[in-house]
Amino acid sequence: MNNTFQNSSARVGAWNLGGYGGIPDERIAKQVEGLTLMDAEVLALVEVNPIEVIQKLQDGLAENGLNYKHKILKQNNDLNIGILFKEGIEVGEPFLLENSDLNLPERRKAFVIEVKVGNFDFIMIIVHLKSGRGKGDQKLRDEQAKVIGEFITKLRDESREDILLVGDFNMIPGEDVSNFHHLGGDDLMNFISSWDLQDRYSHILEAGRANLLDGFAISRTFSTEYIRGSLRLFQMHWAMNMGRERFRKTVSDHLPFVANFRITKRGE
Repeated sequence: MNNTFQNSSARVGAWNLGGYGGIPDERIAKQVEGLTLMDAEVLALVEVNPIEVIQKLQDGLAENGLNYKHKILKQNNDLNIGILFKEGIEVGEPFLLENSDLNLPERRKAFVIEVKVGNFDFIMIIVHLKSGRGKGDQKLRDEQAKVIGEFITKLRDESREDILLVGDFNMIPGEDVSNFHHLGGDDLMNFISSWDLQDRYSHILEAGRANLLDGFAISRTFSTEYIRGSLRLFQMHWAMNMGRERFRKTVSDHLPFVANFRITKRGE
């Protein structure tokens, strides 16, 4: 495939669409508007519900002059995980990580796909872990995190260096310590959303409350491609000229992450 990217870096985004209960067409139109403003080369999407939403997003973005393709796999429940990527980006065939849902039909499996942007290739793991703040919820996340962490460790043992782990972690830095410990494999991941992020919330709750449930992590060997300080929460509500509460009701109850990565060969 001929690569169309001339820049030295590319934007990678991750967003929970807020698809619990389904996403009506009027909200999809708002999401298209927000994603157009975000203009990332690669977009990891969580809570795609129903699964046809991703095609509607792709079509709407095309109408705005942004040509994307997509890959998505059906989960056991309605909250699907997929990826949008601009034309010229190469991707492999995705798969759902076995047992990362603990074989519970109401949970989601991690979505795994190989991506190449320019001369920069990586494995992307998109997750949507168990929600909830109770002790039992944290234990379930621990078990999910162990499966994913073991997979990351195996990838590194096979000399796969560049791993990007994103999505709705449902984990709060400083609170869900065991979740982060297990999800990082053998201490192989840098959770840059915990240490290189200026804004401290991504999940918009009622009555003006918010917390940082979503996550963005890179393998430690990946840090040479990540442009330090570039990870940020894309203030989509501000870009769309609306308040957080209106955004929560009409677009999504999550804000997306976006980060920049070098796409030239190492050493260039």
